[in-house]
Amino acid sequence: RAAELAIKDGHKLIEVEFPPLPAQVLEMDDVSAYDVAEANFKLSLDFAKSFAAKQNDDEEAQVGIPKNVAILFPDESEMDIALERTSITADPYPGVQISSLRTSDPRDTRFFKPEQTFMSLFGGKSGGIIKPLEGVEMYVIVIASAQELPDVEELHELAPDAVICFYNLKLDILRGDLGAPAFPPKDFQDRFLSTVKPVYYLRTRQYSRSTSSPPFMVNFQGCLFRSYPGEFQTLLDTGTGSYRRVGGDKFRPPLGEFKEQLAKALEVEGVMQKEGSVLSFLRTGYKTTTWWEEEREDASDSWRT
Repeated sequence: RAAELAIKDGHKLIEVEFPPLPAQVLEMDDVSAYDVAEANFKLSLDFAKSFAAKQNDDEEAQVGIPKNVAILFPDESEMDIALERTSITADPYPGVQISSLRTSDPRDTRFFKPEQTFMSLFGGKSGGIIKPLEGVEMYVIVIASAQELPDVEELHELAPDAVICFYNLKLDILRGDLGAPAFPPKDFQDRFLSTVKPVYYLRTRQYSRSTSSPPFMVNFQGCLFRSYPGEFQTLLDTGTGSYRRVGGDKFRPPLGEFKEQLAKALEVEGVMQKEGSVLSFLRTGYKTTTWWEEEREDASDSWRT
């Protein structure tokens, strides 16, 4: 519903982020990256079906809602692995197809294509490999890394009227990779990633803080939640299987501020002692934001509103 409202409001680049598996499952040692990827793929398929199914609904009520959806993997090998593991076909539902951002020329029989590898590593253009799919109104991007995000930017340039959904890509983490060797430069955040609107966002965080009195170590956790067009909410885990709202704002708080909101709520409840200004500075330092959370002249505010 949040994604649908954002699309109706004209947003073309949207982010959906939530845990694909229960927290206790994600923490298990035998859960692999393929298990998480498979869960994300199946969830993205349900997400795509929810839009494609609207083809039979009242057309007037669904104006502006995409009905032909493609789920895109970074490349064909990732797609083939997912289809094989799930026994799902490339056309699983009317109005839904599964493909990849990079599609090989059927005449090119080489197993290894070095030019694609180098272009991907250094964030260059695909050289015509990225092509919009005919009739597709919405792309759902899954399992892409920071190195593969420039392909999504190129797709957006080629199909500016199509909706692109970044589905459970953990963009917060991928942004942190920008500027590192063999990754896209930091200005990729300014010109592209900052324009992505988080429409459904649920990220949990766990923290710990030492105290001068028993129990000497307090573990606490919470989540940052947003459902478009609502505000960003800071929710504290009460330890009873539920969350309590302790803050809210139309602007997305930096992670350092989010942590302090949780801590202050525990201080009010007497769970933790209030720290003096010196100790607080020693704990957090003078900077509580990452570079991409700061005000940047050439960046859009979409990622934080």
